[in-house]
Amino acid sequence: MANQLDLEEQEQLDQLKHFWNQYGNLITGLLIVVLGAVAAWNGYHYWQRSQAAQSAAMYDEMSKSLAAGDMAMAQRTFSDMKERYASATYTQQAALALARQASDKGDNGTAKTALQWVVDKSGDEGYTAIARLRLANMYFDAKDYAQALVLLEGVKVDAFTALVADRRGDIFAVQGKRPEAKAAYLQAYQKLEERAQYRRVVQVKLNALGVDPEASNTAKALEVQK
Repeated sequence: MANQLDLEEQEQLDQLKHFWNQYGNLITGLLIVVLGAVAAWNGYHYWQRSQAAQSAAMYDEMSKSLAAGDMAMAQRTFSDMKERYASATYTQQAALALARQASDKGDNGTAKTALQWVVDKSGDEGYTAIARLRLANMYFDAKDYAQALVLLEGVKVDAFTALVADRRGDIFAVQGKRPEAKAAYLQAYQKLEERAQYRRVVQVKLNALGVDPEASNTAKALEVQK
């Protein structure tokens, strides 16, 4: 009986050896790939967490500089953030914060540079949209309407559609393009929620152009019914 078990065990062992000789290298290779991928994945997330923590600390420092009115230090900190953590969320936020403070102080050059960096470098569509809108407002104030329209055209986030349309309406209005201004304001009015306070502002703009947005909506509804 013992000999029979020894023979069966030997046969199983021989089969295992045969299997391993045939597929051992493949299995080992697959394990190396899988374990390497897991290590890389964990390493990448550790790197992301590290980047986020370090950029958050620098953002906090820059915020303190802005609160103290030390624009020079704030700009140096932001430059370091761009160089070391360009893709970090806090760096995008830092650019927008620096731009706002610079604009409030009348330093439009610094504000435009920070906003343009977000437009060019940010991979977040939301931050890019905000930067484009703010830049468009600055170019509008500078009467560079063509550049303002170019920036607005690049906003692709649906949540900003109403604001983009409203600003386009303002540009067309000051250019004396009444039909285009009416169409843009109507788009903004229709995109804004009924309870949105800014909807009333757009309504006033439309009224100034001789347009009743509610009447326009009613007319469109009747056309659809026909």
